Amino acid sequence: MKKSILGLAVLSAIPMFTTTHVLAADEAANSIEKIQVTGSRIKRTDMETSSPVTLIGADDIKAMGASSIDGVLQKMTAASGAMTNPAVNNGSGGNARVDLRGLGAQRTLVLVNGRRMINSGTGAASTVDLNTIPVSMIKQVEVLKDGASAVYGTDAVAGVVNIILKDDFEGLDMNLNGAITGEGDADETSFDITMGSSFDRGNVVIGLQYTDRGDASQADRDFSDCPIEEGDDGFYCGGSSYTPFGHVWADNADLQGQADGGWHDYAAENDAYNYSAASYLYTPMRRLNLTGIGHFELTDETRLYSEFTYSKRWSTQQMAPQPVWFDFDYDVATMGDSLVANGVADGEAISYGRRMTDIGPRGYEQVVDTVRAVIGLDGGFDNGWGWDTSVVFGRNDAVDRATNLLNMGSIQDEIAAGNFNPLDQNDWTANNLAEYNYTENNSGGSQLLVLSAGLNGEVMELPAGYVGFAAGIERREEKAWYVPDSLTSQGLANDPRVEPTGGRFDVNEAYVEFAVPLIADTAFADNIDLSAAVRAFDYSTFGSDETWKLGLTWRVNDELMLRAVRSTAFRAPTVSELYQGKSPSFEQVNFPGAQDQAEVTVGGNDSLTPELADTVTAGFVYAPAWLDGFSMTVDYYDIEIENSIASVNNQYIVENCLDAATGDYANAGTALCQSANINFNQSTGRISFNNQLQNIGSEQTKGYDVNFKYAFEAVGLNWRTGLDVTILDEYIVDSGTSTIDYTGVITSGLGSYAKVKSNFTLNAAGDNWDAQYQARMIDGLDSYSCLDADSDCMVPTVGTVMYHDISGSYILNDTVSFNAGVNNLFDKQAPYYSGNNDSNTDPYTYDVLGRRFFAGVNVKF
Repeated sequence: MKKSILGLAVLSAIPMFTTTHVLAADEAANSIEKIQVTGSRIKRTDMETSSPVTLIGADDIKAMGASSIDGVLQKMTAASGAMTNPAVNNGSGGNARVDLRGLGAQRTLVLVNGRRMINSGTGAASTVDLNTIPVSMIKQVEVLKDGASAVYGTDAVAGVVNIILKDDFEGLDMNLNGAITGEGDADETSFDITMGSSFDRGNVVIGLQYTDRGDASQADRDFSDCPIEEGDDGFYCGGSSYTPFGHVWADNADLQGQADGGWHDYAAENDAYNYSAASYLYTPMRRLNLTGIGHFELTDETRLYSEFTYSKRWSTQQMAPQPVWFDFDYDVATMGDSLVANGVADGEAISYGRRMTDIGPRGYEQVVDTVRAVIGLDGGFDNGWGWDTSVVFGRNDAVDRATNLLNMGSIQDEIAAGNFNPLDQNDWTANNLAEYNYTENNSGGSQLLVLSAGLNGEVMELPAGYVGFAAGIERREEKAWYVPDSLTSQGLANDPRVEPTGGRFDVNEAYVEFAVPLIADTAFADNIDLSAAVRAFDYSTFGSDETWKLGLTWRVNDELMLRAVRSTAFRAPTVSELYQGKSPSFEQVNFPGAQDQAEVTVGGNDSLTPELADTVTAGFVYAPAWLDGFSMTVDYYDIEIENSIASVNNQYIVENCLDAATGDYANAGTALCQSANINFNQSTGRISFNNQLQNIGSEQTKGYDVNFKYAFEAVGLNWRTGLDVTILDEYIVDSGTSTIDYTGVITSGLGSYAKVKSNFTLNAAGDNWDAQYQARMIDGLDSYSCLDADSDCMVPTVGTVMYHDISGSYILNDTVSFNAGVNNLFDKQAPYYSGNNDSNTDPYTYDVLGRRFFAGVNVKF
């Protein structure tokens, strides 16, 4: 098979992953007649297509010291937004997600060996938890940064991550890896073993991986040891107004309780509770992954194949003790006169809040089981056509617990009966509260069944070559559920009532795809190929529609290739988005006279309809003959989503539905404010509103991906260097009532959208060793909270942040090798910005651990 310089360039991986062996990939392509590339179901003789595909090899993962694939994918320059990772303590549920283009993890499709992975996590999960993917079993990862709904169906809006597992391994491979930070915390140990054997008509591979990850505390880093507030005199350690010993709000009083039973006027600078000290900076987890992959040739034309993966995760988050709040009428006769001297009259309505340091911090624990099984048959006909039929079944079951909670319904009943005095510190002791202390137990899960059958082959010969095609049918059934704790579901705990979730849907789909050679072997075109795909679908929840894709590849010569794709994409609402029960979420907001957290009611909406997207990518690949080993790619992308499913920005609701000068309601006649049904209790400073999911408008993002790489030999060594850059030109969200431009912005809960992100890699390799240097750059960002009035913020922007990593490996002999490295070599501290997220920074964007050492040993036979 002829292979041009350009062909090798198309196979290039992201430069930071320079240990991917491009030539090895080429040799693999030569060893088989045809291969299937992510983004197409047509089998081809090489990987050159109209859509850009990035390869990440197993060696790349090892060079980064990653025990989970999220640690690699989240460092891609094309990844941004709110990617859940171990540094997200509040609300992460122990999950790990990838978010291409910052469009949300739900708009990135995750495949395993080209087939759907079961959504997993806690509750009725809507996205794939990357913890379920066994890193030790990964052969390579193919990342398609292009819409591919016509090929794969729903969710492939921003792109596709196809994780390809080892299916032809022979021998025994064992790894022992460890990591620890320069502060001596967040230690991690991982052990894996992979065994494979081939026989006359097949191969079987079995893998086991166990990972144990330790924690780090916000109290152990200078940037996160207390919540930083900005005052007239500068920064100070602030925190929550829900404080130990109680906080009383009355008509003419704002009082802080004291240990001796007294009260004084509340002052945030002195009395606010430091909730950071008890919170994790990095969350612990234990994880077990089991994998089995096999294939057996039943006949010379028919093969039986199967895949099985099982993961079990035990994860934990820790947050400050529970804040409780309730209202009652002050009764001097039963509660004493301690408030009288502070201006509170007998019989006056009181709002009471308290931080339950009396019983200790809250713990959140998850036990998650995820299983996925595939069985199928494939083969070929005498005319060269191939066929494939398979069944994919997946199931996710999870139990999540919250410990050290108080049954406030029972306590309020006791207050009403005169048996519990909330103003007496002795009634709040741990011993007295033991009978009200409970553990919340919730359960949930999801299930997936996919039946599919397909054909692929060549239908006719044209002057420029053969027309390739693929066609098939699929049926997919999904269901999901979430059962909250009985106290929570009845609204008897301190938090408002949480409703259960439950629902299902099914979809029938059919697709067809063509690859048409238009021109070949002319003066200005070695060849020009047209690709086309269309998929029709019929959902039980909203009906039928179709999506399509057109691509053009123009190989001008051996050095230059032009490519472009135009497509439509869609994302159907998930079971959770449709049927999730209402529940409270406490979100950061800024408003004069208000508490810093608002009670936001979130939940699903069974009237949701699919998101629709138009995507365009266009670019070129250049690999000049005059500079052997050099290649460059430039790709433009434009993704426009209509009818987007989302909740409105919480801060935007507050700013538009309340008058900042008076605190009164504003814009009450607008659809936004009517839906939000906002309430602001100016006596207590408590804001509450509704922010359930809606089809609320549109989103558009556009930009450029640029890649340079150069491989050469010098001073007796093999060198490879590369630069990968993503330039965000625009990311605009239209909520239906306003337009928000997130370009170059960092938020307090949606992550960040840097205008420029880059990864630079330099690799040197000798006969039995290699060393690598990586530099990751995140461009400066403006705080969303300060866009309208940056003069009110002390730190309205974040400067450019650069991380430096080094790693290396040494082959001792044919059996033993070692690897080691340091991430964040210069111990770069996570930056502070006004309007920050958790830990006074953004754990979705920045490294919170600091310098981290890792090392491992590999033994193979």
